[in-house]
Amino acid sequence: MERSRPKFARGYWLHFTLLLATLFTTCLVGARMQQNFQSNLPLGVEDVWDAFVNGWRNPAALIDGLPFSLTLLMILMAHELGHYVTCMYYRLDASLPYFLPAPVLTGTFGAFIRIRAPIYFKKVLFDVAVGGPLAGFLFLLPALAIGIAFSKVIPGIADEGSFRFGTPLLLWLMEKAIFPGIAAADIYLHPVARAAWVGLLATGWNLLPIGQLDGGHVLYSVAGNRHTMLTWIFLAALVVLGIFFWRWWFFWVVLLYFGRKHPTIIDDEPLGPGRKKLAWLMLLIFVLCFTPAPIRENPGN
Repeated sequence: MERSRPKFARGYWLHFTLLLATLFTTCLVGARMQQNFQSNLPLGVEDVWDAFVNGWRNPAALIDGLPFSLTLLMILMAHELGHYVTCMYYRLDASLPYFLPAPVLTGTFGAFIRIRAPIYFKKVLFDVAVGGPLAGFLFLLPALAIGIAFSKVIPGIADEGSFRFGTPLLLWLMEKAIFPGIAAADIYLHPVARAAWVGLLATGWNLLPIGQLDGGHVLYSVAGNRHTMLTWIFLAALVVLGIFFWRWWFFWVVLLYFGRKHPTIIDDEPLGPGRKKLAWLMLLIFVLCFTPAPIRENPGN
């Protein structure tokens, strides 16, 4: 009789391989960030490109990328495991996280889990939706504080690179607390803080109150039949942001337009005061993490 392969060999290998690949790509980016940080040089598009073309040729240098890589992967992992553990609590069939390596500024397109089981109850949908952002945010907070503490002041550093990073409200508040009286444009973020910045960005995007995003699930759980009308309003708001702040919002509008519909849940039971307070907390986290223009080109560079 032929023996069946172990469960790890049957399915877990893909999760493990993608995680290792994402560790590698984020280390490539992180190593270049660390080199530029030590040399007081801004990170440019050409640096990111060179990191993926030549960075792998010096494996020892990848160690310098671990602070950025491990911080970012920790935040992403916490977010996805927040969803996964909640699914396990409600006995929903869900996969382990899939990480997405990518040759981009962050070294990754993020991570996701697959929920194979349908969700019939509003409370379950709400709990699964908030589990990810809440867990990720709890890991993000200390990482951001530690990263800013290791950052340094270089006057005008934000104007020297080929692009400028946006400053979410939480980042601005922590910078004011740790570097009082210093303009955000003069603070050069340590790679650990930059990894937390990516976590802020991912959390803010996931909490957009539209469609199949975590924020869309929360909105559907709270607003019910008003979800469709509110979705159109928030899509229109993204169009406005695309006109005045960041043109890539138009890409998000198209993407979210095709995923705007939400599976119907036949459940009229109210969420209750506890979950409604948690919904307000999700709104607060969204406001703290969101930025209208995540990345902008620096004119003249």
